[in-house]
Amino acid sequence: MIEEKENIQFELTDELIEKVELLVTNNNDKELKTLLNEYHYADVAEILDELSLDDSVYVIKLLDSETTSDIITELDEDIREKVLKNLSAKEIAEEVEELDTDDAADIIAELPEERQAEVISKIEDEEHREEITELLAYEDDTAGSLMAKELVKVYETWTVAGCLRRIRGQAKDVTRVHSIYVVDKEEKLIGRLSLKDLIVAKSEQKIADIAKENVDFVSVTDDVEDVAKVMAKYDLEAIPVVDSKQTLLGRITIDDIVDVLKEEADKDYQLAAGITQDVEADDSILELTRARLPWLFLGLIGGIGAFIIMEGFEGSLPKEFSILFLFTPLIAAMAGNVGVQSSAIIVQGLANDDVKGSINNRLIKEMLLAALNGLILSVFLFLFVFAWEQNFKLALAISVSLVAVIIIAGLIGTFIPLFLDKRGIDPAIATGPFITTSNDIFGIVIYLLIAKLILGI
Repeated sequence: MIEEKENIQFELTDELIEKVELLVTNNNDKELKTLLNEYHYADVAEILDELSLDDSVYVIKLLDSETTSDIITELDEDIREKVLKNLSAKEIAEEVEELDTDDAADIIAELPEERQAEVISKIEDEEHREEITELLAYEDDTAGSLMAKELVKVYETWTVAGCLRRIRGQAKDVTRVHSIYVVDKEEKLIGRLSLKDLIVAKSEQKIADIAKENVDFVSVTDDVEDVAKVMAKYDLEAIPVVDSKQTLLGRITIDDIVDVLKEEADKDYQLAAGITQDVEADDSILELTRARLPWLFLGLIGGIGAFIIMEGFEGSLPKEFSILFLFTPLIAAMAGNVGVQSSAIIVQGLANDDVKGSINNRLIKEMLLAALNGLILSVFLFLFVFAWEQNFKLALAISVSLVAVIIIAGLIGTFIPLFLDKRGIDPAIATGPFITTSNDIFGIVIYLLIAKLILGI
């Protein structure tokens, strides 16, 4: 009986790190190679992230470029930047020559401009060099900047037999063949094929006769988020990229889209938390301060505004109703929470392209939802205040104010992200301190005005 091999998830341990460090210190290259060759390149990158810079560079220079090129793409950005600084232009060129054009272009784009030109000039494969240069020319966050030039392309006039012969030559440069793209004599994309289509077709058939014309594609200038939405909607593993003349330029694969979605999710999460730029926990104190301080300052301004509002009402409230001030933290907190909930749902819907229809319909729905939640909560608050103070009008004033505040907060939390999205501004900014602060101020004003009106002050 054959014993099944257990699939064990890689685990980075202190013992493994220490073992690698010892092998590097002792210049035990043979055993070090044997050890690292047992792991996937992504696991090796995780190991290098924990080593000193000198040890990481040692390992990169020790292993062959075919292995280390993939490792470099998986390194932490900060670590990769430092490693690349310690490699010569020739060494970097050797690494990128082993990569697909999209990954190679990403690596080179991280280098200073002068060094980019130097590295590109050291790439020996002329075609690879020209394709990388082309990709670097596209604007960031467009389909062109994300695509790879490697793909399998056939002409509509070829026969199935001839097509199979030529595919063997093309496929050796393509890591994974998702689809075969069909073009005309002017290189325009006109259809696609699967390997199954070719296998079951007769050898003498023309490609034009078996190609599927309903091929999804994106323009080279399309935003990467739009590309991600198309691929998610149609459940695509890869999508071809064309120019304005429908000329086939390259393809984008699902692994690149996953990276885009992860980066966008990280950015939105940071915006929601009140962090204005892309930072990580390991960044310097100064960088982290610059990212956090603007929104913290906004919160401070909002707090000062709330203080001024409450101070303005203080003199107009009789002493027996001073208890109203004790409920302002509750009112402000409820306003902030409801606003963040509403905006979070809308931002998520906008990101997934699920928010459709008119703004008015969306606002009406949110108003009804907020009113229902507000009524339920206000009944509980009314009973509590009445039991505590034995004052019907006071309990009514506070509970009615809560309903009004929740409705207004829900409307603000819905309207602002929709408004920002219409203006081309990332709506994720609306889920953070901006919504909380604005709702705190509006909530306090509405609360005190309604309370004064009901109490006849």
